[in-house]
Amino acid sequence: MEPTPFFFGLYKLVKYGVYPLTWIVGLSGLILLFAWLPFSPTRQRWLRLSTLALSTLLLILTSPLVAHVLVAALEGQHLPSGLPEPVANGTIVVLGAGLLDPGSLRPTVELTERSIRQTVCGADLYHRGSAPSLLITGGDARVVGSGPTEAAVMKEFAGRLGVPAASIITENRARTTYENAANTKALLGDRTSIILVASATHMPRAVALFRAQGFDVRPSPCGFHERNRGTEGWGAISIFDVLPATWAFRTISEAIEELACIAVYRLAGKL
Repeated sequence: MEPTPFFFGLYKLVKYGVYPLTWIVGLSGLILLFAWLPFSPTRQRWLRLSTLALSTLLLILTSPLVAHVLVAALEGQHLPSGLPEPVANGTIVVLGAGLLDPGSLRPTVELTERSIRQTVCGADLYHRGSAPSLLITGGDARVVGSGPTEAAVMKEFAGRLGVPAASIITENRARTTYENAANTKALLGDRTSIILVASATHMPRAVALFRAQGFDVRPSPCGFHERNRGTEGWGAISIFDVLPATWAFRTISEAIEELACIAVYRLAGKL
């Protein structure tokens, strides 16, 4: 059952609790509070502990080494072994990954970089003959207002990449990965052999949810952050791998969100 707009908005709001940036802002606010209150030995002790916790958290969340271990653990679960074997009656399923709304600088709706990359990967598989049809799943994930669906914009882009419109199926209601899988099942029915296209970091959650719907999934991860498995590449460490990096913060945040979502889906009995 799809959540109402209220509960979907609540779901999006609660997700902020697992974002590392939320933790940083929360600890910073706590430090400011302890520094602002009148001095006392107890408050000074809590101020020191909070400052130490914030400094440690920042070092961990911006560490390229931590990013390598955490992200590679996710991306290494479904490694590609070359081009997937053709599936005569199968379907290439491409997950949507967001839209960018128009404004005074951006005149039209655009796909995010992940949506572009995944559409390109799906179109490439189609042109290589991996499956005769391409299903794009993604609805309107806006909490406020409405607009075009991810599937509609991605279909138009896939057409510009040479995929015939007659070969493209769109699922335009899903707003979560669980809904991607459930709504795709409703569309395809007994056609359970699919080649799944999603980002490498997102693939473990996506594969588990689609398999839970009864699909025979052949993962085709797209857009790896890491070059090597978590146990490899340590011989090439340089000074830059121990210095804080903004890209490390972004990829660690993405990995933490994925792990938290997997845990929530397991607790909810969806996996």
